[in-house]
Amino acid sequence: MKKDKKIVKKKETVPLKSASESRRDFLKKLWKGLMIVAALEFVSVFFGFLFSGKDNSKKVEPKNLMDAGPVDSFRTNSVTAFRNGRFYLSRLADGGFIALSLRCTHLGCSINWEDDKNRFICPCHSSSFRIDGEVQNPPAPSALDYFPVIIENGIVKIDIGTKLSRTHFEKSQLTYA
Repeated sequence: MKKDKKIVKKKETVPLKSASESRRDFLKKLWKGLMIVAALEFVSVFFGFLFSGKDNSKKVEPKNLMDAGPVDSFRTNSVTAFRNGRFYLSRLADGGFIALSLRCTHLGCSINWEDDKNRFICPCHSSSFRIDGEVQNPPAPSALDYFPVIIENGIVKIDIGTKLSRTHFEKSQLTYA
């Protein structure tokens, strides 16, 4: 008796990716994509910082002008309060004008002018400032903020819509008639 030999062909098996391998591939692609996005964000922030410089030579356009009065009505080395405009108008000994904010640069308290001591004083923490807004006595970290002063036809005008910050007083911040 002869045995019938059955010829059985082996099935070729194609290796199937298991579920864990496909998840692993997905996560690899996800991380690569996230790294590309992060790199693009870093590059855009870097170039934005690098080329965002402001041109300080541009003239500031007035936003909200307030008439303070004729030039001759302000004597030299004097301070005039404009509470509704939230500023003091100082006229220095050399005739220059500067409009100083009422707010202390330390905590934002409203400062007062002491005419007998020729200084601004903050009632909160006793910071004091000279007539030009420069710090005399800390804890205020910087000079008082100021507003641009414009003199047209002998009339002093203050741009109360543009408050400018500064670290210290400079002569270039004054306006002359």
